[in-house]
Amino acid sequence: MALYKYRARDKDGRRTAGKMEAADEIQLHNQLREQGLYLTFWKRMGAAGRSRRLKPKAVAEFCRSLGTLLAAGVSLVRALSIISQEETNTAEQKKLYEAVLRSVRQGNPMSDAMQEQGEAFPVLLIYMVRSAEASGSMDKVVLRMADHFEKEFRLRAKVSSAMVYPAILAVLIVVVVLIIFTFVIPQFASLFERMESLPLPTRIVMGFSEGLKKHWLPILLGVIFAGLLFTFIRNRPSVKLWWDKCKVHLPIFGKLLKSIYTARFARTLSSLYSAGLPIVTALQVSRGTVGNSYIEKQFDQVIMVVRAGGALSDGLEKIDGFNRKLAASIRVGEETGSLDNMLDAIADTLDYEAEMAINKMVTFIEPTMIVIMAVIIGFVIISVIMPIYGSYNAIEYSTYE
Repeated sequence: MALYKYRARDKDGRRTAGKMEAADEIQLHNQLREQGLYLTFWKRMGAAGRSRRLKPKAVAEFCRSLGTLLAAGVSLVRALSIISQEETNTAEQKKLYEAVLRSVRQGNPMSDAMQEQGEAFPVLLIYMVRSAEASGSMDKVVLRMADHFEKEFRLRAKVSSAMVYPAILAVLIVVVVLIIFTFVIPQFASLFERMESLPLPTRIVMGFSEGLKKHWLPILLGVIFAGLLFTFIRNRPSVKLWWDKCKVHLPIFGKLLKSIYTARFARTLSSLYSAGLPIVTALQVSRGTVGNSYIEKQFDQVIMVVRAGGALSDGLEKIDGFNRKLAASIRVGEETGSLDNMLDAIADTLDYEAEMAINKMVTFIEPTMIVIMAVIIGFVIISVIMPIYGSYNAIEYSTYE
C-alpha cells in the first residue's frame, strides 16, 4: 500500500483534496469513485527522494534491452540481472535496476517493483507493464514502449540541438557587446572629451560604456539577482499557468509547441488505450505527459465529458493548446472503431509536423540573431563615426573661411 495525495471532484463539480492509501492509482480511482468522487490529480507521497526520474533515452534503452531478452526466451529475473550488470549503466541506474531485480525475486510483479522506486520510472511505463502482466505479452509491450520513448527522446534532442546555434549566437552577442563597451569605446574617450558637443547616439554609447566600467560589480550582482527572482516567480503555479498559456499562443513558436504537446498526448493515449486501460484512466495518465500545465488543467472538463457519456473527440475539441487535427482524427476513429490505430497515425503525423516546425523555427531564429548583432555593432560604429565626421567638417569649414 502507498499513500497518495489527490484532488477530485464530485458530481456537481465541487473540488476536494486529501490523502488516501491505495495499492496503485487504479485502486485509488475506484475507492474515490465509491465515494462519489472523480479523480483529477494524484501524486504518490514519499517517493520523490528515492530515485531521480530516468531520462527518456535511459528508459528507451531499458525497455529495448528487456524486450529483446524476453523475446529471446530469457526469464524476467535473468533479463533484469543482465540489464543491471551492463557497463553503460550509471551508478544510479545500476542501483535502481538492482532494486527492481530484488523486488521481483521476492515475488512482486514487475509493475509493483517499478512503482516501488518512486518517480524513477514513468507512470505510462508502469501502466503498460501492468497490462502486459495481465495479458502475458511483456516482450511486445516493452518493445513498443522502447519505440515510444525513443521517439520522445529524438524529438527532445532535435529541439535541444536546434537551439544550440541560437544560444551560441546569443552568447557571442553578449561577448562582443562587452568587448566593445569595455575595451574599444574607452579608446575614444580622450578624443571625444575635447569636443564641445556630441551627437545623442555617441552620448548614449559613452554613458553606457562608462557606467559598465565603473559599476560592473553591482550590474553583475543585479543580473544574477534578477535571474534568481525570475526563476522564483516563473515557478509559482499561477505564473507558470499564465506562461504556459502564453506559449501556445506565440505567433511563430506556438504552432511548434502545439504540435509537440499534441503528439506527446496522442502517442501516450494510443499506447494506454491499445493496452486495454479504461479511457478515463488513460486520459488521467496521458495528461501528465503533455508538459504544459495550462493544457493539463483543461483535462478536468474533458474527463467530466467522457464520464458523462460524451465523445472523447468532443471533449478534446475544446482544449485550447492542442492541434485541431487531433479531435478530427479521433472523431473518425470513434466512428470507424479504430481509435488506437488513428491515434498512432495522428501521433506520427504530428511528430513529422513538429520536426518541420523546428526546422522553420531555426530558419527564423538564426537570421534574427544575426540582424540583432548587426544592429548593435552598426549603432556603435555610427555613434563613433558621427562626431569624428562632424569634426572633419568643422575643420574643413574653418579652413575655407
